[in-house]
Amino acid sequence: MAAKDAKPVSEAHLKHALCYRPMTLDDVAYVLTVEHEVYPYPWTERILQDCIKAGYDCWLALENGVIVAHAFVSVAAGESHLLNLSVSKKHQGKGIGKTFIDFLVNIARNKKATVMLLEVRPSNLQAIHCYDAVGFNEIGSRKDYYPAANGKEDALLYAKEIY
Repeated sequence: MAAKDAKPVSEAHLKHALCYRPMTLDDVAYVLTVEHEVYPYPWTERILQDCIKAGYDCWLALENGVIVAHAFVSVAAGESHLLNLSVSKKHQGKGIGKTFIDFLVNIARNKKATVMLLEVRPSNLQAIHCYDAVGFNEIGSRKDYYPAANGKEDALLYAKEIY
């Protein structure tokens, strides 16, 4: 079948094609390459390592054995916070982020969280669309939250009830 004849993968099919595993310190080097690929101000190697060492929920999404996304979630006191969700550039636009969020919500729910929070750059329209599509709602903003070329960029604060 020629590439032009290939059909897009449906999100329903994708749920069966993705598998997940906890991130380890051995994965940090690869995760760091994805961070640099998708963010103008990526997390550092030290931050990635510290999240794993601190016991945050650090997960990888794999498609056919290949890492396609990573995420970091903190769960405490009935709340969960999606600290970072990154899908590698060549795998964006296939529904991986939405499917991965469903998985992460279930992890948080199993740890008795009733809400998931996250911040997102207002300029990150693709992420905003993803969060809107899976039921997150904008509940506020954080002034000067992100580094930016012209100084700082605000963050939009989103929440989703998950109980």
